[in-house]
Amino acid sequence: MKELDVQPVVDWLIDGARPASDPKQWLSLVCARMLECGLRLHRVAVFVRPLHPNVEARAYYWRQDSDAVEQSDEEHGFMTTDEALASPIHAVRVTRQEIRRRLAQPGAPMDFPVLEELRRDGTTDYLIAPLEFLNGEVHALSFATRSTGGFSDAEIAAIRRLVPAMTRIVEIFGMTRKASNILDAYLGRHAGAKVLQGQIRRGDAENIRAVIWFCDLRDSTPLADALGPQQFLVLLNEYFECVLGPVLERDGQVLRFIGDAALAIFPVGPDAARASELAVDAAQDAIARMDKLNKNRQPPLRFGIGLHLGDVLYGNAGTPTRIEFTVIGAAANQAARIESLCKTLNAQLLVSEAFARQTRHEWRSVGRHQLRGVGEAIELFTL
Repeated sequence: MKELDVQPVVDWLIDGARPASDPKQWLSLVCARMLECGLRLHRVAVFVRPLHPNVEARAYYWRQDSDAVEQSDEEHGFMTTDEALASPIHAVRVTRQEIRRRLAQPGAPMDFPVLEELRRDGTTDYLIAPLEFLNGEVHALSFATRSTGGFSDAEIAAIRRLVPAMTRIVEIFGMTRKASNILDAYLGRHAGAKVLQGQIRRGDAENIRAVIWFCDLRDSTPLADALGPQQFLVLLNEYFECVLGPVLERDGQVLRFIGDAALAIFPVGPDAARASELAVDAAQDAIARMDKLNKNRQPPLRFGIGLHLGDVLYGNAGTPTRIEFTVIGAAANQAARIESLCKTLNAQLLVSEAFARQTRHEWRSVGRHQLRGVGEAIELFTL
């Protein structure tokens, strides 16, 4: 067997594991280096619990026969399932102790269901170790080999030497991803990225041209009274998923939830027509999804969408200790005022003339209307 020398891998990890830019690339690179230094590996897996609104458990798998890294995500609730509780991952997290099973030896304990699967796959030796983060979190890292006789004593010693350095890299990626996940969930992908890039001071802002989207649910107060807080929250989430899912799918940015209303934008860039067409497509899709949701509801949910095109200030506003990333300006206020007329005019979608002229759709004028706080009456349109 090739003489083991894992010091170059340890040095590489301590130096920051360059040029790895994400967990999958890092795992591929570190496994290649471990093979080069003499470790006989068939599979390496990293198991983490990301702070994510939709994912409770995440795993990255590297396999030598494919030299690729696969990612597997589990939804919330998975960690309390029989499958999760019967896994060596759970045992390692609880005990903070490594587990080794020499699967090729007669009488090897098969105390975890996954061990049978690994043995059928040709695994002869399996070791899973805790990844202990500085904040007390415990995640897991496993190593498997198909080599005859399993890992040698020298290989086990080498793996144990690598684990602390690997832990720090996993922790760095984990903390970075956690920050990104939180910002994406609470600010949106684009605004979150700007904050991570350093745009965090109150007053940090830029002038942009955008399609401003404002939507609102009708009759929410009697609905909340009739359903109760918990059931109304379920309904509200279904409504937002129907109405704002189309916005996010077309690269729009949802900036604020104001009770049962929401503010979103489609930044224009050099092409106002494209942003406007995306907004119309999103509005039509939202109406279609709400129609589908309403098929099973009596009375049906009623809502309105207002669209306007204009210049806004895009950035941070608030108090010195509580800041919101949003858009500010007359155009944003006008979008909200336009939406408020949906109820009066019995329309699900109303748009301004400035917006309508950027699209190829056929619009029907609903007349000129005075918007609260706006000097001159403006003409509004619907499909």
